Amino acid sequence: MSAETQSGVAPGTSPGYSLGELMVAAAAREIRDGEWAFVGMRLPLLAFLVAKRLHAPRAVGLYENGLIREQPAPEMLYTMADPPNQRGATFCGQMIDVMSLLQQGRVHVGFLGAAEVDRHGNLNSTWGSRDGHAVRLPGSGGAGDIACMSRRTVVLMAHQPHRLVERVGYITSPGYGAGGTWRRDVGLRPGTGPSAILTTRAVLRFDDEGEAFLATVHPGVAVEDVVANTGWKLRVAHDVGVTPAPSEAELAVIREFDPTGFWTRQT
Repeated sequence: MSAETQSGVAPGTSPGYSLGELMVAAAAREIRDGEWAFVGMRLPLLAFLVAKRLHAPRAVGLYENGLIREQPAPEMLYTMADPPNQRGATFCGQMIDVMSLLQQGRVHVGFLGAAEVDRHGNLNSTWGSRDGHAVRLPGSGGAGDIACMSRRTVVLMAHQPHRLVERVGYITSPGYGAGGTWRRDVGLRPGTGPSAILTTRAVLRFDDEGEAFLATVHPGVAVEDVVANTGWKLRVAHDVGVTPAPSEAELAVIREFDPTGFWTRQT
């Protein structure tokens, strides 16, 4: 990666925050007060904490291993199954318990990652390529369920041409399929689907036809850089803006729970 991509800001500047911290803050803003959020691994673990502390005190966190928390864990988490996340949980059950809430349509937003995403928000975490050979990846886990049954999803991933592709080689977790009315046509709940792709360069959002477009670029990143590193002809919003930098309050919460940058320095 270039220095610009690694830092999220133009070379030579000193923004006082890391790219990982920027992405955590952006992800936290996708959680609204009172919503039930399916919290994924890595950066979303921190994003839920930031949202709860600063702007979404009534948000509820659901974890794929069967945990539900109305209050976030008081300590840093390395996995969702860490003892601090289980201790004091509102509910500590099995995977089927939280998955049933998806089936009931009660989950507002789910966070996902993948090896590939395409212009319609479809995700591939099943098959990759290495040295010209197909490589089996970890697969869906609960991501397929989250993508199908959450009211909306937010994807976090590195912004590289081989990861943002015209069409994923395998649909592990559906976005808008082929676009248009695809989700409705295959029987998925109307009005659901991905709402944002948060990358290491920018934030993409989706139009009414289910196609991603460039909404904001991260500080110090040029629109041309984002377009050049996207594997399809990315449309750009007329009013494309700059992703807001993390506030002092957001940074304080992030650093309280990730004081060594275990998560935010790895991005």
